Amino acid sequence: MKRTKIFNNFFHSEKAGGITLIFCTLLSLLLANSALGENYMHFWHIQYGGHSIEHWINDGLMTIFFLLIGLELEREIYNGELSDIKNALLPISAAIGGMLIPAGLFLLLNFGTSTQSGAGIPMATDIAFALGILSLLGNKVPTSLKVLLTALAVIDDLGAILIIAIFYTGDLNWLNLGIALSIFGLLLLLNRLKVHNLIPYLIGGVFMWYFMLNSGVHATITGVLLAFAIPFSAGDKKSGSIILQEFLHLPVAFIVLPLFALANTAILINSDWHNALLQKYTLGIALGLILGKPIGIALFSYLSVKLKICKLPEDINWKAVIGVGFLGGIGFTMSIFITLLAFSDKEHIDNSKIMILISSLIAGAIGFFYLKAVLKTDVIEETEE
Repeated sequence: MKRTKIFNNFFHSEKAGGITLIFCTLLSLLLANSALGENYMHFWHIQYGGHSIEHWINDGLMTIFFLLIGLELEREIYNGELSDIKNALLPISAAIGGMLIPAGLFLLLNFGTSTQSGAGIPMATDIAFALGILSLLGNKVPTSLKVLLTALAVIDDLGAILIIAIFYTGDLNWLNLGIALSIFGLLLLLNRLKVHNLIPYLIGGVFMWYFMLNSGVHATITGVLLAFAIPFSAGDKKSGSIILQEFLHLPVAFIVLPLFALANTAILINSDWHNALLQKYTLGIALGLILGKPIGIALFSYLSVKLKICKLPEDINWKAVIGVGFLGGIGFTMSIFITLLAFSDKEHIDNSKIMILISSLIAGAIGFFYLKAVLKTDVIEETEE
């Protein structure tokens, strides 16, 4: 598989972003449970322009994160691993399994209860954390394995976006939704007319976001729609899509996601916090992320190869795919984001966040040490041969 400069930049920015997210999460938990805790948590709920700071981050800044996901997905489709259907089918199969099995395990415990809406929580993979952990293994990680995890996580994010749009949409305001979609249609027309200047797209995106915010559909969906309206052209350095993608990597990795982590992991951990982890919905999250992800990713990948739908790259084996499956269980950003949409009760939200953090830590640790052992063994075997 050809490793492009853009992929290199993406991979290394996600590596640094993952480390930054870990630091911000630990800092936020520490501050929330310190003597400054009350003031710290109050800060995120200060009202500005009719909304809290936390709300502006989750509905505003996170739209930029979704825009970057959309741009990366567009690049993968037009000029990346997803541009070749044979290469695309393996991560697509893996991502589908990595979404269906975790959701199924969650529903196994929660179907018919008030918490069944949380089925989307363990379906998500945090691309920054997952690639950050994989990068810690250094040069012995095959390129195909890095590309597989990247493509899988990007497709997984697309699945999460679709889930948000379909299942976590409130009462619709058809007028505002119609205006938002009309603006999207106008931007698509500009694309067809070969207007390459980014300014009209960005201005249109701001207006589309405003009307989407007031439509009942989650405003972050605007980011993905805008990404596909922006011209990709030949996919070279002059492409508006590529220019914007490269520009957004650093702000998203070091501003948007860290702020999201700080605002959404400001959790007060009580002395009986462990009791909350035995609830059906928290157990469903743990089961989905720690077991559902690796089972779904490995099983669907195996079946797709055995059915000759796709093939496994020559430089990786099934043991490595299982390791990638565990890394896929690092839900964090997207899982927390879906939690905020799935539940309205603060207790459910906080308990879910704690379980997401614990489950992501366990899945990440298993994935890291498992791959470290597997890849080391594979290197020894190749040397002996």
